[in-house]
Amino acid sequence: MKKKFETRAIHAGCEPEPFTGAVMTPIFQTSTFVQESPGQKKGYVYARSHNPTRTALETNIASLEEGKYGLAFPSGMSAISTVIRILGTGDHVICCDDVYSGTFRMFEKILSKQNLEFDFVDLSRPEFIEKHIKDNTKIIWIETPSNPLLKITDIETITNIAKSNNILTVADNTFATPFFQNPLDLGVDIVVHSTTKYLNGHSDMIGGAVVTDDRKIYDQVHFFQNATGAAPGPFDCFLALRGIKTLAVRMERHADNAMKIAQFLEKHSNVTNVIYPGLESHPQHELAKRQMSGFGGMITFFIKGGLESARSFLERVEIFSLAESLGGVESLIEHPAIMTHSSLPQEVREKLGISDELIRISVGIENVDDLIDDLDKALL
Repeated sequence: MKKKFETRAIHAGCEPEPFTGAVMTPIFQTSTFVQESPGQKKGYVYARSHNPTRTALETNIASLEEGKYGLAFPSGMSAISTVIRILGTGDHVICCDDVYSGTFRMFEKILSKQNLEFDFVDLSRPEFIEKHIKDNTKIIWIETPSNPLLKITDIETITNIAKSNNILTVADNTFATPFFQNPLDLGVDIVVHSTTKYLNGHSDMIGGAVVTDDRKIYDQVHFFQNATGAAPGPFDCFLALRGIKTLAVRMERHADNAMKIAQFLEKHSNVTNVIYPGLESHPQHELAKRQMSGFGGMITFFIKGGLESARSFLERVEIFSLAESLGGVESLIEHPAIMTHSSLPQEVREKLGISDELIRISVGIENVDDLIDDLDKALL
């Protein structure tokens, strides 16, 4: 019988170390491995290509994403940039418009100048996609829930459109995590993660991951990873693997806290709009219920009073830390227009609705009453 998620999070890829019986996967802090004879390796040759600690992490994440093949990276952006290397000169990508700013920056500011084409489309409206598909379209890039506006993309509809046009689909599953959403089961070809966020969950490492069911895609991505040196260190792999062991219990608490905070904010007189997929007011709430088993720990809301009101509020919070990133056990809060999404051109932010009144919260696992009290006092 297939093991449940919580069991796989703790045990997948993590066998007791055979020489000592150590329960925890060791940190194999080595750059190279002895060969018994030229070409007769014991399974590993050079740590840029593979490392036992990294293998354990890759096996674990692949299992959680219901995939066959996993690759770990030194950052989420290195994972994304390596996946894109499977494209050829002149190829075209359709990407969701409300995408992580680092992804937008790479696509628009770097790769578009290297003979790749990108269109940024509202993928929460699948009817928009067909008119953007070209003969050279090779990838549809999904991020759901999106960052920071928490749009929900109908993954199955998008993948059906893609398959009928012989196009690959890539889904950034960082916000939902494999605990709440499994894009491969909905037809996606490649899943990417920033393991920095919820998978690690402790704000103490940087990492990324790629998971696929397709051996050809795996071989391509691993070739480019090895050739370009996008290899994570064993200690970061160890930290991510350690964090994943508590992923299930953490995500339940993140989501429970987030729902209660979203409901509180929705009733507050100094808040004009709250965006959280778990709220019935979210325009794609029913879709989120259908393709996700939970709604995650990210909330976006709009505060009354413009930039100065937002700035004063963010300076008054005490438990929430004013910082970029997300997905850790501690609650973070930030101003996307000034902080995480400042690299987006102003006209793009305005078109998307990333205004000066917009606040993004990464809800942690502290006591929810303390978190609500902190927000209430700061909102005045």
